[in-house]
Amino acid sequence: MEDTVLVVNCGSSSLKLALFDGQHRKLASALAERLNQNDAFACIAGDKDTIPLKPGTSHDAALEAMVSAFRDRQLITSVPAAIGHRVVHGGETFREAVLINEDVVSAIEECAGLAPLHNPVNLSGIRATLALFPGVPQAAVFDTAFHQTLPRHAFLYALPKAWYQDWGVRRYGFHGTSHAFMAVEAARLLGRTPATTSIISAHLGNGCSIAAIRDGISVDTSMGLTPLEGLVMGTRSGDIDPGLFDFLGSKGIPGDEVHRVLNQESGLLGLSGQTNDMRSLCELADHGHEPSKTAIDVFCFRLARYIGAMMASLRQLDALVFTGGIGENSARVRQDTISHLHLMGFELSEDLNKHHGEFSDGRIESAGSRFPVLVIPTNEELVIAREASRLAGAADPA
Repeated sequence: MEDTVLVVNCGSSSLKLALFDGQHRKLASALAERLNQNDAFACIAGDKDTIPLKPGTSHDAALEAMVSAFRDRQLITSVPAAIGHRVVHGGETFREAVLINEDVVSAIEECAGLAPLHNPVNLSGIRATLALFPGVPQAAVFDTAFHQTLPRHAFLYALPKAWYQDWGVRRYGFHGTSHAFMAVEAARLLGRTPATTSIISAHLGNGCSIAAIRDGISVDTSMGLTPLEGLVMGTRSGDIDPGLFDFLGSKGIPGDEVHRVLNQESGLLGLSGQTNDMRSLCELADHGHEPSKTAIDVFCFRLARYIGAMMASLRQLDALVFTGGIGENSARVRQDTISHLHLMGFELSEDLNKHHGEFSDGRIESAGSRFPVLVIPTNEELVIAREASRLAGAADPA
């Protein structure tokens, strides 16, 4: 058995693998995209050759092909000491990562209705690795677990209480591994401990969420029962008036079609009519494409409004943190967002922001800012690897 940890992250149409050594240093990673479609493909980072996939390749078949490619390249020479899986929704059943057994698999299945695009494929990855690596300890790390510390006033909706009691209708929150990493890493950069650090963590990618973290504990977040609520995202609408369903129903559009559009054709894509990629939107906006500029404006204003809202859950604010693909790489989004928060005392350094905080331990605020503002690259895979190691006893987590 190798002193390595394999991390499996199954998305709705993608699959990411990462291999870590016993000290949690990444050894290799691979990505498969467009799974269950005719143009499915996979590749290993840094390898010019792609991993052959048949049209319509499923998640479990892609995982087998990627593990085989790791073995062919001598990246995996034996069996890992532990395997960690990202699982999107754990409902109220899972407050922390757990070792996988038959009961855990059944409980994840029971949560599938809360994340129908994700939990079933998360289970596909789990079942595939259980078959490929029998006897290896495997851990499920839940997106929702970090937010199970939300107080009742933050997670309850103003709905009939029976809906929560009978069906679990409440705010759960997502991107928990990323926000958990921010809680620890921001404290380190500020020279504090997580238990004495309170931050607002903005995870901005194709999916976006924000969390208020008080003394290392999540106390509020923007995503809700599902990952659709909250901020404007790549193709997801974020907050809307629920009355939209009735209004569009009167126009002959059924509810399932409205739900599909809110998830797949809204957000930045819907506003711009062009793309959900923030880099492309910025280029289009710079060339005078007004819908793209509008998409960016709405995205940044809604983010700024949520930053203000998160402050209601904190007693102090030690830093505002930007992370995720957009949060880490878009100086424009950070600047446009902070421009709405002047009344709260946030100010950015133009030079530090332009360089994404690379020269200042992540800090991009100006000398006159009331609060520190940090850019921190997220590392969800590392969090999963550490949790898998801790639970399996395969290595001493850093």
